[in-house]
Amino acid sequence: MAKTPPNSGELWTPSQDTQLRGEAAGNTPTGLIAHHLGRSEDSVRSRASAIHVSLKPTNQSPYGTKK
Repeated sequence: MAKTPPNSGELWTPSQDTQLRGEAAGNTPTGLIAHHLGRSEDSVRSRASAIHVSLKPTNQSPYGTKK
């Protein structure tokens, strides 16, 4: 059985939202953001969607557009 993250089941705080926004803007991988926040990757993805934060890397071109 997988280890439960330390903040599992707790409400998100404004400081965690700010950290999520900052790390997402810095192209930090979702797994690493989850580790820093003590949450699961699914929880991070869900919260990012709820507060309208994109977790997609901004430094990669879309498929098929590279010349």
